[in-house]
Amino acid sequence: MASFDRRRINGPEESRPPVFDDEIDSSPSNLTTREGRSPKDIRPIFLTPGLISQANGSAYIETEKTKIACAVYGPRQIKNAPYNEVGKLNVEVKFAPFSCTRRRAPMRDAEDRSTGVLIHQALVPSLRLELLPKSCIDVFITILENDGLEGCVASGSVAASTALADAGIEMFGLVTSCAGITMEKDIWLDPTAEEATQARGCFTLACMPALGAITSVWQTGQMTADEIIQCTEECQARCKDIHDVVATALLNSRSTKG
Repeated sequence: MASFDRRRINGPEESRPPVFDDEIDSSPSNLTTREGRSPKDIRPIFLTPGLISQANGSAYIETEKTKIACAVYGPRQIKNAPYNEVGKLNVEVKFAPFSCTRRRAPMRDAEDRSTGVLIHQALVPSLRLELLPKSCIDVFITILENDGLEGCVASGSVAASTALADAGIEMFGLVTSCAGITMEKDIWLDPTAEEATQARGCFTLACMPALGAITSVWQTGQMTADEIIQCTEECQARCKDIHDVVATALLNSRSTKG
């Protein structure tokens, strides 16, 4: 007989989690449609700069089930530190407790830090930190809804670059990012969390389309050399489209403020 605690309301001995409609059809055969998207299509992007008035620069990005807010503070002087001719970029990523299917702990974990490192690597080559000696720029990214780590890295990089431009930080160019996966014999761009778990390999690319320069590449799983080259070319083509979205959002934000 199970122990009974009179001080608490005990739940049933056997229980099952609720099943939602979007979780019923999760077999690989049902993922071929991608909800109306072709393998080379990316999800619609909603981007708004200047959302947080207290920050020097900010941005909010939404791609269906991926929602991210970013705030930039600085540049500010680094106190009690030796003189450095090159400025420093700090990137901190935080998953909201309600961002995932299973509630996350409010404390930072390894996934927060690894995501921050990937976004930091994508942003550093685009910044002119040599113009900011003994200074630092703080970037705070809050993931409000998570639909796959690859999408969070890609959307977080776009939001952070937009927020840096909104803060007036001098840059070589805007950074955009796109992810792709190898699904059977095809390349699928902008995967969801469900698609990424069934993929053979995942690939995330960040670049500056205005300069034609790649700032960061992150690859996991198994991919052949030809698949990596094909995924790089297709991600770069989509990054150019994302660049137009970012540039238009920044121009509209400046015209509204002006």
